[in-house]
Amino acid sequence: MSTTPRISSAIPGQAAEFASVLRHAPELADAFFELYGQFWQRGLIDQPTKEITRIRNARVTDCGFCKRVRFAGARDRGLTEDRAALIEDGFEAHFDGRERAALVLTDAIIGVPAPLDADTRRALLEHYSPEQIAELGLGVGLFIALAKVLITLGLEPESMAVTVVPTPGS
Repeated sequence: MSTTPRISSAIPGQAAEFASVLRHAPELADAFFELYGQFWQRGLIDQPTKEITRIRNARVTDCGFCKRVRFAGARDRGLTEDRAALIEDGFEAHFDGRERAALVLTDAIIGVPAPLDADTRRALLEHYSPEQIAELGLGVGLFIALAKVLITLGLEPESMAVTVVPTPGS
């Protein structure tokens, strides 16, 4: 984890952090934040399921910021910190089939690119429609992109407690 920003803030007098660095490309930043907000506020997948896939991505990519942020919408809908703590290697024993399928898909997307095996496809289709699988896949794509940018640009905090923040787009 790097905590030394590699790009300056685009906002004079403001520290270099994700939003202030992205302001170097304001139109793209606005479009990104709009898309990210729409992902969280719309769609067919509930916020706790989206959140467990986001946290799984954070733990696998080792994004210090992403590992410690929790979105209020998922928390309000029952995703406790005790439950979030189970999203580690070996998670399969702690989650039901629906959640497990989403987490296995997350691992497949953030791992070495390869087609899904028959068991994973079967589990996904048992619990999700093709539209929901596409939504989960696009969400994980957003999560991995965010984590990689934060890590690569050195925009992770030196230290940070688990912090509940408003769900994007709310």
